[in-house]
Amino acid sequence: MVWRRRAARSFLFPALALGATAVTWTLAPARAQVISYESNGLKYQALSRGGVTIMIAPLQAKVHDWIIYQVAITNGSTVAWEVKPEDFRFEREDGSVVPALGAHDVVDTLMKKGSRNDAARLVVAYEDTLYGNLRLHSTNGYESRRQDALVATGSNKLKAAATASAIVLAPARLGPGQSTDGAVFYAAGGKPLGAGRFIVSEAAEEFVFPVEALSPNPSRR
Repeated sequence: MVWRRRAARSFLFPALALGATAVTWTLAPARAQVISYESNGLKYQALSRGGVTIMIAPLQAKVHDWIIYQVAITNGSTVAWEVKPEDFRFEREDGSVVPALGAHDVVDTLMKKGSRNDAARLVVAYEDTLYGNLRLHSTNGYESRRQDALVATGSNKLKAAATASAIVLAPARLGPGQSTDGAVFYAAGGKPLGAGRFIVSEAAEEFVFPVEALSPNPSRR
């Protein structure tokens, strides 16, 4: 596996930096606005509430039957907040809810069923999205976790699990000024999630990203 190193990019809050290829504004419930923008050919959505900013983007990856999203969280508030994958859910138009898988569930699945191809697909898709976002630089995200995956030895399943542990959004406590990134995984039977709302319960707030469809970004490989 070839691990690619790219220069870290500075993170600018969406309200301050709108230099993307395309930016559209849509009203979200209760005070906040969702910013939809493109950066380096990838599509993102961003929302700030209570000093906390969350960005989301779909990953172009086929791993098991999962739908995968890259998320980034920056704590610009004056208090620390806990974050974890279980805070993310997708609500379809019919009211049914697809919860995000816990980090342990993802790693455990790849420990049992993972392959070298699974690890490679995750790395390529995640790094394409992470480094394509010119506004993102995490203080406690993938870049700080990937070294453990680089030194993983053993079976392909173990390497795939180590890769997933670096990529999946890890439970963390973000202090003021800290940020993190990671992937959230949805078990959707290999089918698109469809139209609905991407909902995140963080920082005593509810972040809602209304979308027509959660289709993956076109492949950039």
